Amino acid sequence: MDPRFEREAELLSRLTHPHVPKLLDQGIWVSPEGVSFPYVVMEWVEGMPLYEWAVRHPFSSRHALGLLAQVARALAATHAAGGVHRDVKGDNVLVSADGTKVFLVDFGSGSYSGARRLTWRPEPPGTFQYWSIEALRFRWRFRHDATAHYEAGPADDVYALGVMAYRLVTGVYPPPLESKALDAGEGYVRSQRIAPEKQAHVSPKLAALIRQMVAEKPSMRGNAAEVAHALESAAKDAGRQASRVITRRSKQAVASTLGTRLRGWRVGMMWLGWPTAAALAVLWAGSERGESGTWERRPVEMVPRKRPGDAEDGRTSGLVSAALTLHGDPKGLEATTGAVSLDMPMKPFSGQRRPPCKEYEVEVNGGCWHALQDKRPPCGEETYVWKNRCYLPSPSPPRPATSESP
Repeated sequence: MDPRFEREAELLSRLTHPHVPKLLDQGIWVSPEGVSFPYVVMEWVEGMPLYEWAVRHPFSSRHALGLLAQVARALAATHAAGGVHRDVKGDNVLVSADGTKVFLVDFGSGSYSGARRLTWRPEPPGTFQYWSIEALRFRWRFRHDATAHYEAGPADDVYALGVMAYRLVTGVYPPPLESKALDAGEGYVRSQRIAPEKQAHVSPKLAALIRQMVAEKPSMRGNAAEVAHALESAAKDAGRQASRVITRRSKQAVASTLGTRLRGWRVGMMWLGWPTAAALAVLWAGSERGESGTWERRPVEMVPRKRPGDAEDGRTSGLVSAALTLHGDPKGLEATTGAVSLDMPMKPFSGQRRPPCKEYEVEVNGGCWHALQDKRPPCGEETYVWKNRCYLPSPSPPRPATSESP
């Protein structure tokens, strides 16, 4: 049996929990041609991915607290069985039709105590946006050591739960890490306070618990059982504000946050090296297999490039001068089906590559852009649509250091 398949089945066999689908059977089926196919038989659960559900169903802070508590309970059971999920995100949480129950699914990236190592990269499995701070710092510290291996633990799952909760209520990811000069040398820290209440109208208790789950120090997050208890208690004890439907704040506030994404992404990718960073940019945009965000994306028509070296004009009839001004419905960021969308900016972002662009890039409005070859709209967060294709801004490489540490 495929070792990953076998490991997932073994982890599921250790779990019996109302918020994890039951493993009913496993084995190998041999086709008439003699080809072996591993299989598992799972409990059938019907549900909608969490972020998609959030787009279609208004929900309150109290409702969110209850759903997140169920995911935390499923994680607590996983950890008690000696396992880790390692890919907690909205796509892997299904919400029942009545919105009262969730299931944590897809343990394909999971592992358990005593399992043999299958990943030979320094970074953990799972989805990049949900990696914990300690995982990112490990990757930076051992960026030149191909044999290094990050061992994800329960604290990583709790961190990912916090990222998922933040995106659930705000529609965007938490602020990225930035490079800072520290006493021990260069390191990566949060330059912005985690404040979901600035992005959306959420209850203070929910905002505080989200901050706790994404705390820099793993010991400050609490284990999954403690987080579940805190979420359940908050759902019961929160005041009337917690019963109000969560709404997003003004488009200016959200656009300001999105405007920092490229700068933070650029810094965060430096430790991977720029060829890898460009590849990961493509992975980042397409890695979440249907995590489509929470707001509508509107395609922007642009004049095609006629010959190499000619810049393209990204102006549209409704485009305003600000690079990050939203286009379309004057209500701005309303919860609809689709994803976060910004018009193609009139000028390059800070940190974006300027012409001459590489052969594999497209020049638009003085900036260089990557076309995501296998991705079609809806593109997901932080990408731009042009002629039914998805694009990411190309990061410019950092300036070389004037001196090096011995």
